[in-house]
Parts: sequence; C-alpha cells; structure tokens
Amino acid sequence: MNEQKQSGAVGTSRRRGKGCLFWLGASLASILGLMLIGFIYEPIAEAADAKTYPPPGQLVDVGGYRLHIYCTGTDSPTAVIDAGLGDWSTTWGVVQQEVAKTTRVCTYDRAGLGWSEVGPLPRNAEQHAKELHTLLQNGQIPGPYILVGHSLGGLDVRVYVHEYSSEVAGVVLVDATNPRQITQAPAPEAQSQPFSLQALLARFGVARLLVKLPALAPAMPPGQEAYYPLYIRPQNLQTTVNEYQGVPASGAQAAAVETFGDLPLIVLTAKLNYQLPDWQELQAELPQLSSNSQQLFAENSGHNIQMDEPQAAVEAILQMVQQVRETGTR
Repeated sequence: MNEQKQSGAVGTSRRRGKGCLFWLGASLASILGLMLIGFIYEPIAEAADAKTYPPPGQLVDVGGYRLHIYCTGTDSPTAVIDAGLGDWSTTWGVVQQEVAKTTRVCTYDRAGLGWSEVGPLPRNAEQHAKELHTLLQNGQIPGPYILVGHSLGGLDVRVYVHEYSSEVAGVVLVDATNPRQITQAPAPEAQSQPFSLQALLARFGVARLLVKLPALAPAMPPGQEAYYPLYIRPQNLQTTVNEYQGVPASGAQAAAVETFGDLPLIVLTAKLNYQLPDWQELQAELPQLSSNSQQLFAENSGHNIQMDEPQAAVEAILQMVQQVRETGTR
C-alpha cells in the first residue's frame, strides 16, 4: 500500500515537473519570439520614420560621417545653437523661427543625435567643437558667429571660443553648465563604452513600445513631431550615454578656458531650475568669463528654457545680435 502511494506521489511529482518545464519552455519561446519580432520590426519602423520625418536642413560631410545643420533667416551675424546633453535641433524650433525674422540662425545635431550620423569616440567638448567648426566650414556657412550653448552645450561653446576665437562675435549661455559642478575626474583612457543597455533594448523595439505610453512621451508642440521618432532609435540612446560618459572630460576641457577676454557674453539663467541647490550661485560665476558680460533671467522657466519660456531665449539672442551689429563686427 505504501509502495503504491509512493509510486503515485513520484508520478505526480514527475508530471508537475514536466508541466513546469513545459510552461518555462513555452514562456522562454514566447519571449524569444517577441524579441525576434522586435528586432525585425525596429529597422523597418526606423526606415518608415526616415521617410515621414526627413531632415529639414542639409547633411554635411565632416570627415567620413555627416552632420545635420538647419539654417534659416538672412543677414549677419549668424547665431549657431548647440543643444544640451542628448538633445538636438528639434526642441529649438520655436526659438529658431523667431530669431530667423532678424538674422540667420542655425541649429545642428551633434554626431549620433537627431538626423546626424554616428561619429567617433570619445564624445566630449573638444570633439564637439572640432566637429562644429568643420561643419560650418564645409557647409559654407559664413561667420561671424554668435554661439548659443544650452546646458552641456555651454561647455562645447567654451572650448570653441578658445580654439576658434577669430570666428566668434558673441556668446549666449542658456542655463549652461558650469564646469565646477562636475566633480568626477575624467577617465585616463578618455573613451566611452560602445555599448549600452538602453541601446540594446531599443534594438528590440522596447523603446518604441514604451514611447506609446502618454505618461512617458507627452505630445510635442507643432513642428516638433519628429522628436520622439528620433529619440527612441538605438544610435540616439547610445550617443546620449556616450555623451554622458564624456561629461567629466568635457568639464575639464571647458574649465581650462578661464576667460573670453572682452568678447560680448550674455548668461541667461532659468529662475526655476532646482537641479542643484547651488545652481544660481554657479550661474552667477559664468559672467566672469568676459569683461563685457551681463546676466539675464528666464523668470518662469526650468532648465529647458527653449521649451518652457522660448521668448526669453529669443530675446537674449536678439539682444546679442543687436550688440554685435552696433559694434560693427558682423
């Protein structure tokens, strides 16, 4: 009797074990199947997005890869906008539209972001400044330039002024990063990882799936509909990680530029930016870069002034345009 019970228990245990293995195998097969579907679908969706959202500007070769630059308006000086970490030309559409009524204005996408092709590592301020200089020269976009740097783009601008000072007529720093807020030392090898989890998930369509959730991807203003289709691409997410990994080096490179001399400088600070407890104090240091500077404030804006209070950015840029024209350096 006991032997029969034991035999029955063993049989039941085996059946349960086989059942668990079946469901485990079925679940794994389903996951692999979904991953395969996502892996196949992602490039198809990217190709469709490329047709739906073509680049508004031109793609310019800067040494074996092309960067996207979009210029509108006429007259001089030319305002050139360098966006923040992981950002590109799209979010500056409203500002560009208004500034273009007065002078030529160009937005561009750093390598790997927006409509630009992937560029070499590392992604740091010196590399960005070199690429922007080549882009402006090869794109035959005449100076002098008013450089507009937002957030991390302010570090790029700082290096550009040092390397190519004769081309720059003025600078506008839009809630720009102060190198002193970057406390991490750059890695000795100064290289970025060629792989990230974000980009891997995007290759299987996960980012494309998540962006369908309104809470994660709210509607963009008219004219900026291309933002999320570009944002969720693997190359964009990978480049954002690479730029973040290059922040310590960018900070060190920008910190080495201690003065602009008497180059006209406007520092536009967001009053509602609470990223760091000492943000306002760090912003107050930036006008010291030039003996010809002033600080303005976006009273109703967080860090992304170009979206929260674009008119404040427009007014700061146009004020610099007028200042440059009055000095006769255009």
